[in-house]
Amino acid sequence: MGEVGLAGEVRAISQAEARLKDAAKLGFARCVLPAANLEKIERTAALKKMELMGVRTVDEAMERLF
Repeated sequence: MGEVGLAGEVRAISQAEARLKDAAKLGFARCVLPAANLEKIERTAALKKMELMGVRTVDEAMERLF
């Protein structure tokens, strides 16, 4: 999740922690998110089970996923 800029950068989003908690409730086990958001996430019990990958560019996201 994140906002993608024209140059391929992955920008931070608002309410990332709440969105991650909702994703965890829905059963998601892995999430790619902006590195800027990852640095601010508090790893609660629900989020400790998720694999969180912080990325700065779309290319980096694709490398981490595939």
